[in-house]
Amino acid sequence: MPRPRLPAVSVPPLPALLLSMLSVQGGAAFAKSLFPALGSAGTTAVRVTLAAVLLLLVFRPNLRALTRNDWRAIVPYGAALGLMNLSFYFALERLPLGLAVTLEFVGPLLLSLFLSRRVADVGWVLLAALGIVLIAPVGESAGHLDLTGAGLALLAGAFWAAYIVTGGAVGRRVPGTTGVVAGMLVAALVVLPFGAAQAGAGLLLRPGLLLAGLAVALLSSALPYSLEMIALRAVPPHIFGVLMSLEPAIAALSGWLLLHEALTSRQWLALLCVAAASAGISLTARRPAGEAAQV
Repeated sequence: MPRPRLPAVSVPPLPALLLSMLSVQGGAAFAKSLFPALGSAGTTAVRVTLAAVLLLLVFRPNLRALTRNDWRAIVPYGAALGLMNLSFYFALERLPLGLAVTLEFVGPLLLSLFLSRRVADVGWVLLAALGIVLIAPVGESAGHLDLTGAGLALLAGAFWAAYIVTGGAVGRRVPGTTGVVAGMLVAALVVLPFGAAQAGAGLLLRPGLLLAGLAVALLSSALPYSLEMIALRAVPPHIFGVLMSLEPAIAALSGWLLLHEALTSRQWLALLCVAAASAGISLTARRPAGEAAQV
């Protein structure tokens, strides 16, 4: 999934990006282990709310300085962020981690195609479509894929695309981290009713679960956001996009190692198709002259 920016630590850029992806997917795997106690919505609410609290404590933004027009940009951004997390965790309740992340990647990939509008990029989307076809259940494998879970993962991808678009609008309008923190607060308000409805009093009255939720928030938010900023400062955007395409494979490996979730050979091939399409569209996208010199 996409992530806002936090202060960087001293780690080389490429290892930082790899560690970021490992942290995010490890956090997702750990979050899934909380589902029996909190449910997917409860886990989402704990993660997003604690992440919002952490951002408030770290940055202490002046939210009162935000205008009504600022909030008009921030509210859709925060809503997309909250609904993206909620639908992804709903999908994760029904799908292996690797498949959920693979399907979620379709959203930003299609957004890249729309923003590019290059005929050559249609080939990458067709490759991604092949991946989705390979994931789809056929014949004897028809019972191996939860179609509701697949739909929720694709919905998470659509919210991811909306998050990218609205996040760009917030970034242009609200400088610094204030927009990110405000957006995270909106996301928390969006997901809290779902979490409270599912987890009830367990959402707030079990310190052990709150500590576990804090660990998820750190693994899935604070640590990767910091590490990604190192990579973003040193790596050209198209290379960053290519490297991020490793995330479905890292998610599948995390699910296998931490949750004992195995994928079939057909599903691995689908994952590779979507990852290759994401890498290809990032690598061939138009970029400013001289960008390569930034490496």
